[in-house]
Amino acid sequence: MQLPDPRARVQSVLDSSAPRLYPPFFRAVFSGMDAERAHHVGFAGIRAAERTGASRALRATMAPDLGLARTVMGLRFPSPFGLAAGFDKTGVGTTALAELGFGHIEVGTITAQAQPGNPAPRLFRLPADRALVNRMGFNNDGAAAVAPRLAATRRTLQERFGAVRPVLGVNIGKTKVVPLEGAAEDYRTSTRLLAPHADYLAVNVSSPNTPGLRQLQEISALEPILAAVREEADRVVADRRVPLTVKIAPDLADEDVRAVAALAERIGLDGVIATNTTISREGLTTPAAEVEALGAGGLSGAPLKERSTEVLAVLRAALPSATALVSVGGVTTADDVAARLDAGADLVQGYTAFLYEGPFWAGRVNAGLARRMRGR
Repeated sequence: MQLPDPRARVQSVLDSSAPRLYPPFFRAVFSGMDAERAHHVGFAGIRAAERTGASRALRATMAPDLGLARTVMGLRFPSPFGLAAGFDKTGVGTTALAELGFGHIEVGTITAQAQPGNPAPRLFRLPADRALVNRMGFNNDGAAAVAPRLAATRRTLQERFGAVRPVLGVNIGKTKVVPLEGAAEDYRTSTRLLAPHADYLAVNVSSPNTPGLRQLQEISALEPILAAVREEADRVVADRRVPLTVKIAPDLADEDVRAVAALAERIGLDGVIATNTTISREGLTTPAAEVEALGAGGLSGAPLKERSTEVLAVLRAALPSATALVSVGGVTTADDVAARLDAGADLVQGYTAFLYEGPFWAGRVNAGLARRMRGR
C-alpha cells in the first residue's frame, strides 16, 4: 500500500479555499493555556520538526515561488513576507522557522546585557480582536550569548538554501538598567557583537515595555544612536555593508513620522520598519474591563492594520524610493501583504497572526502571492 505524499497534503493546506486545520487545533490545545507557555510549546514543536527532519522533507512545498524573490537594501529576499522580531528572541530556532517559508526572520529584540524581562504573566491573547498584549520587556540572553547562535544560523541557512536563502535580520534594543544618556554606547556594544552575523540590523527604539525607550525616537536622541550603530557596524564588518534600519511606533504623530523620515534620508539610513506595537486600546471588540484588567503593554495584531497602513503612506510620501520600507502591523493574509506592497512597502512582516494561523501561515501567504502574481 502506497502512503500519501506528505507534500501533497501540505499543498492542499496552502490552498486558500481548503478547510483550515489549525484553528480548531488552536482552540483545543492552546486557547486555555497561558499565552507565553503556549508560545514556548508551539516553538518547541517547530524546532522538533526540524530536528526530526519532518520540516526539511516539506521544504520544497513550503518554499516561496521563485518569482517572489526581490532585492531590497542590497539583499536578496526569497519572498517579500517575513517574520517580525519577537517570536525568536534569542536565535534558538531561526533555522527551523526558515523551513516554514518566511523570506526573512528578524531575531530579537537583543540587548547588550542579558535580562529576564518583566514579571509574568506578561503576554495575553485577545482572540475576539485577533490581537495580543505584551509587556515582555526585552527578555533575552544578551548579545554575547546570542552572537555564536547567529553565526551558526547564517552558516546553516547558506548550506540549506544556497544563494537565495531566507535573510537574517537582527533587532537590537536598549538594556533596561542602562540610563537613557548611555543608550548610544549600549547599542554600540550590541552592534559590535552582533553585526558580523546579521544580514541587516534593526534599531528598536519603539517598544513601550522598557521605561523611557520611546523617548529615543526624538530626533536629538535617535541620531547619535543610529550614528554609533552605523560607525560600529562599518568598523567590525569590513567585507560587506550591513544595512541599518530603525523601527518606529504607530503612536507617533504624523509630523514626528516625517521627522524620522527626514533623519533617515539625511544620514543615509537603509530602511524604516513601521510599526511596532501600540499603547492605544481604541476600537477593540474585547470588553474594555477585560482589556484594562490585563494591564500595561503593547497591543499587536489586527487592530493595528489601519494605523500601520497610514504610517506606511506617510513614510512613502516622505522618503526616496531608495530607502526601504518594511510594513508590519495587522497583516494576516496574502491580500494584506499585497496591499502593503501596492502602498509602497518593499517588505512586509507579520507576527501576531502566526499564533492564530499556525505553522503553514507563511506558506499560505506565499502561495497566495504567487497566485496573484500569475493573475489567478
